[in-house]
Amino acid sequence: MGTVAPGQWTERDEAAPVWPGRGWPLGATWSEEATNFAVSAPEATAMWVCLYDEAGAETRFELTEHSLGVWHGAIPGVDPGTLYGYRAEGPWQPSHGLRFNPHKLLLDPYARAVSGSVEPGPAIYAHDLEHPESPSTLDSAPSMPRSVVVHDEFDWGGDQPLLRRWRDTVILELHVKGFTRLHQEIPEELRGTYAGLASPEVIRYLTELGVTAVELLPVHQYVPEPRLTEMGLTNYWGYNSIGFFAPHNAYAASGDRGQQVTEFKQMVKAFHEAGIEVILDVVYNHTAEAGALGPTYSFRGLDDRDMYRRVLCETDDDLPEHARFDDTYWDVTGCGNTVNATDPHALRLILDSLRYWVSEMHVDGFRFDLLSALTRSGYSVDMTGHLLTTIGQDPVLRHAKLIAEPWDASAEGYKVGEYPPPWVEWNDQFRDTMRDFWRGHGDGIRTVATRLAGSSDLYADDGRSPYASVNFVTAHDGFTLRDLVSYEHKHNEANGEDNLDGTDNNRSQNCGVEGPSDDPLVVARRKRLAANLMITLCLSNGVPMLTAGDERGRTQRGNNNAYCQDNEISWVDWRPDDAWLELWDVTRTALRIRREHPALRQRHWFEGRPAIRGGPKDLAWIHPSGREMTGDDWQDSSLRTIGMFVSGDPLRSPGPRGEQQRDSSFLIWLNASSSDVAIDLPENAWVQSGSVALSTDPALPEGKTLRAGERFALAAEAVVVLRED
Repeated sequence: MGTVAPGQWTERDEAAPVWPGRGWPLGATWSEEATNFAVSAPEATAMWVCLYDEAGAETRFELTEHSLGVWHGAIPGVDPGTLYGYRAEGPWQPSHGLRFNPHKLLLDPYARAVSGSVEPGPAIYAHDLEHPESPSTLDSAPSMPRSVVVHDEFDWGGDQPLLRRWRDTVILELHVKGFTRLHQEIPEELRGTYAGLASPEVIRYLTELGVTAVELLPVHQYVPEPRLTEMGLTNYWGYNSIGFFAPHNAYAASGDRGQQVTEFKQMVKAFHEAGIEVILDVVYNHTAEAGALGPTYSFRGLDDRDMYRRVLCETDDDLPEHARFDDTYWDVTGCGNTVNATDPHALRLILDSLRYWVSEMHVDGFRFDLLSALTRSGYSVDMTGHLLTTIGQDPVLRHAKLIAEPWDASAEGYKVGEYPPPWVEWNDQFRDTMRDFWRGHGDGIRTVATRLAGSSDLYADDGRSPYASVNFVTAHDGFTLRDLVSYEHKHNEANGEDNLDGTDNNRSQNCGVEGPSDDPLVVARRKRLAANLMITLCLSNGVPMLTAGDERGRTQRGNNNAYCQDNEISWVDWRPDDAWLELWDVTRTALRIRREHPALRQRHWFEGRPAIRGGPKDLAWIHPSGREMTGDDWQDSSLRTIGMFVSGDPLRSPGPRGEQQRDSSFLIWLNASSSDVAIDLPENAWVQSGSVALSTDPALPEGKTLRAGERFALAAEAVVVLRED
């Protein structure tokens, strides 16, 4: 591509003048008269907009207006679809967060779309690789993608946020590409794209399954780590963002010159028409620029000092033990840098991005990756800090669904149960407890009961409801559900790290055989255990989150860290050959029961006492002998069987007009022991009989009736759900 060496730069072409323009909004804003460019770079001494024609030739326009740290100017005749970037001049003092280098083409932090991809090599680094203290003189333009001028007049029709209540929400976490890449019913050119995800086949599948929201793994424009590219791998999950406003261009079937924006909106609109919300997994805690010796794509070349947390900028005298010195960067993300959300410029970037996705792209909510990294004042997590407070007061964002991953890469960043309303949280304690229970580990039944009832130990003390707990047993990170019952050890050799990556704390079991097995008894046991975990997840109080493919027995062949596997290890396999279709039936049935019965998704905490005088307890825990659990029972670490009675007559939660609501009562039996257990159904005045609504015990098929006072045998490692007749 044609470029000019920095020493040969000249004044702008008078035939194409740069008007003063304005310093807001940031980014490239098109109008019929001119396109306004505005970029925040308070410490820069000069700024150029670089435009690219169809042949790739570069023309530079100097921005001479500098207002409150923002460089700006308007250029006539710049149409939507035009490719552009910035070059910034200023001091080179890396240890002080000043890394300006006009040889580097920079992406616009506010770009609505990005065209092309990074070509790894020495040019993408602002420093000289042999002498990091010195700036590089290599031009990065041939190696860099371009920002795109976007003007999208999408017709939303009457589309509005669905505003579904949390207690009515069922989340499916999925990857835009991986969910449809192998889907034979979707046209080849649409597989793995936003358009493919919006196809009628996918919408029908999700609706039939019973999910009400999709949580998309990162769709912000991201860049693979150079290390992965050199190994022939990529960052498949996308947790390496570089464009917080731009839908990732590789997921667009229609092109990357702004078409990805329209295609993403069409996807959201299609989901909303089907009653399905769209939640984005967002990564604001770090960027793809990595540590101090990482590449320069955007932020580092514009405002390195304000964007990233630095050791020298903090006032505390004592660093936490985990703090890592990488030049002057302070890293609690494990990715080389931590975005400084206490800085006004960085905080504005995050908030503007969130508002854009809600207001312009109509998404319904966000799951914040490693949120604790963004909520720090000094070195400590601060629940009253800038980011949480500002989001809670924002008229656009406070009504969106807000999900915290309530930890970061440090020990003191673990804050499960501590985030303030209206935040809900990924509850990894639910995951760990249920995994241990169904593999015959743990310390008895007490913690299991707490998790089944909504984790009141974590969320009741600060006035939050049971739905503050987003329950899950698997996620993108870790074993799939099938692998959880098929492997005791990780098998990550394909990741190229000698199987050293990924956690060793899987809380899994292999049912006697590591990996695939043709033994019908082993396979049957695995399917039963997977079904038990799925039923437990779907019918626990709180918000269930499923991982895409688990409902049909997807395997990653024992890889518990498939972040770099953009292939059949990670993609959902839609062929029926090896699918666990029985698990699909169990999942769909469990979600239908949950959807049809408000007794199983209440917003009030159970109190263990009658909702009305003379009625049954709203929640009771039943010993296999038929009596209520006693204090000694709760201390019995050998107990692996329990019944959970949930009364629906009446519900503690009132109806929309304050009226009493009535529903069926349920008695859910869980037996995690390795042998059959004799169950005595309690005799009481409120429930005389019940029919099996869902079961993993072959001897207790759906529809079978059981009566109060009756004894029956519950199979080893089985669940049976009884609904009041």
